[in-house]
Amino acid sequence: MTTLPAHFAAAARRFPDRIAIVDGRGRDTSFADLKARADGFAARWQAQGIGPGDRVLVARPVDADLYASLAALWTLGAVAVLPEPAMGLAGLRHAARVTRPKAFCTGGWYRALGLLLPELWGVTTLGGQPGHGAPAPVAQAGDTALISFTSGSTGQPKAIPRSHAFLMAQHDAVAPLLHSDAPQRDLVAFPVFTLINLAAGQTSVLPNWKMSRLAALTPQQLRDWMTRQRVTRALIPPALCDKLAEAGLPPDLRHIFTGGGPVFPDLLARLQRMGHAGITCVYGSTEAEPIAHLDVRDIADADRAAMIRGEGLLVGPPVPGLQLRIRDDEIQVAGDHVNPGYLDPAHDAENKLPQGSTIWHRTGDAGRLDDRGRLWLLGRIGSDVAIGGARRFPFQVEIAARQWPGVTQAALVAKGTTPVLALAGDAARLPAWRAAAAGLGIANVRHFDRLPMDRRHGSKIDRQTLRGML
Repeated sequence: MTTLPAHFAAAARRFPDRIAIVDGRGRDTSFADLKARADGFAARWQAQGIGPGDRVLVARPVDADLYASLAALWTLGAVAVLPEPAMGLAGLRHAARVTRPKAFCTGGWYRALGLLLPELWGVTTLGGQPGHGAPAPVAQAGDTALISFTSGSTGQPKAIPRSHAFLMAQHDAVAPLLHSDAPQRDLVAFPVFTLINLAAGQTSVLPNWKMSRLAALTPQQLRDWMTRQRVTRALIPPALCDKLAEAGLPPDLRHIFTGGGPVFPDLLARLQRMGHAGITCVYGSTEAEPIAHLDVRDIADADRAAMIRGEGLLVGPPVPGLQLRIRDDEIQVAGDHVNPGYLDPAHDAENKLPQGSTIWHRTGDAGRLDDRGRLWLLGRIGSDVAIGGARRFPFQVEIAARQWPGVTQAALVAKGTTPVLALAGDAARLPAWRAAAAGLGIANVRHFDRLPMDRRHGSKIDRQTLRGML
């Protein structure tokens, strides 16, 4: 059976001296060294009793040893449990309560958590230096490889089991977007892309900042890190694209892959004006990544005009092999890289629609398909607002508002039954914004220094928090 660890092992044989990981301190780890550490961890942890099906909670610094640990656990057939990082300590405790792990894989100062958290008392701690030997892989396609969590934006995060077959299907869906015959140095802000790079033999440059503290990262710091590490591609959320657009693109950068939040046309225009980098936008969800992708070169002037006049946000054609349909405005998907269910079957009723042998996933996103089969996003289901007797989804208004001079952020929400357009940017332009909003049928416009964003990627408006601010 072909698995991500098997692909990684093959890459290590083909490119032993190529750098696999550059961590946030600038330390290089080659493919050969990373594979050796993974084998050593597997040998040590096998001796500690870790084997097929054992759940192992993973909380350690984002560095080479994190990915060596994942490879080691998957070699043993164990299940890696990855807490929702945006929730910090609360996410770790939630993951421990929900999955009841046999072991806690940790390193650095994270080791103290095993003593501090009651949920981890009595749980075997894995860490330390690698052992010797290389256990034979035992995982099967249907075996669970990892358990991750939804963002928890509308409640407690849901645990999502992912099999080795699922991870390979996800790899097969994403890999064509990233394929390159030439070596690349990728700045990677999404862990799934690091896994794909390890399977493909490409170099992953990890962030030298905490993703949970994006606001503290200056545009110049981001550019300096990318320049120093000679980054050729960036796999980053829109919030970091915005910082790049402010600082300017580093000299070696040739392509940007962005997703994890809406990629608005004004941001794309700012990046395009810098000239030399290609841009690909990827749309997906925690349960289904990717769903659609769009090369910026394929956005016509007519598409931009349609977005500005309120027809939604173009995200491109669905990826090959994915089934996609629209039901009552909601985007629903099915396929090999669409998660079929949650760890707790009670959660399935909320998001899963079985039909014969097909399990449709309800994304919770509103959208439409155009006559070319391309997908357009409108906003979240239930986020629509009554304006002038018609229902309008947020993106139908926000894209237009982001074109107004001085606007940096825009969000359409309802306060009770009243539509409110929240804007951040140059407060001196507020009278002009109100006049423009009146033309859209919106009488209530509020100015904020900055709108609240999601904790995971800093790229989606936190509408619940925003409503509390109105």
